[in-house]
Amino acid sequence: MARPRGIDSVLVLKAERVAVQARNVRELRMAQAVLLPAIGSLTLEQTATALGVGRATVARLQTRFRHHNQPELPAPSPWGGRRRALMSWEQEEAFLCRWKTQAEQGQLVVLTPLRAALDQQLGRRVKPSVVYRLVQRHRWRKVAPDTRHPKADPQVQVEWKKKRCPRSWRPC
Repeated sequence: MARPRGIDSVLVLKAERVAVQARNVRELRMAQAVLLPAIGSLTLEQTATALGVGRATVARLQTRFRHHNQPELPAPSPWGGRRRALMSWEQEEAFLCRWKTQAEQGQLVVLTPLRAALDQQLGRRVKPSVVYRLVQRHRWRKVAPDTRHPKADPQVQVEWKKKRCPRSWRPC
């Protein structure tokens, strides 16, 4: 069984006032998300069933109620977005523009120096996967290697096939 959540009495009194004077459904649900576990000793799952929402939503409603009409508390960040981003989108574009001209001229852009420059700009080491995701995020594609070696000579290959001994190659 889950441990009961400790809700202070001041918050319960505030929730009772808001429940009576609720101007919309959102305020009422936030107050109920606080009152049902505090007064009724319900768990988050039971409160979620009573409110007709998910268990995680009950916890979010309680958090929203704590921050409701309290400007001294920082507002929780909204859902979505790049929360763990090392740089903003514009900073990433500015970082990659140094290599963009090189890539547009058909030269190879090797990710090792790109990673070293990113380490230097951020002031800490990053894993290679961070650079690969950065490049992918900005729609830089990985060019696959050629299917044949650039120094390959087709005539030499044909001659080699003619001269080889049939017993030299055996399937496993």
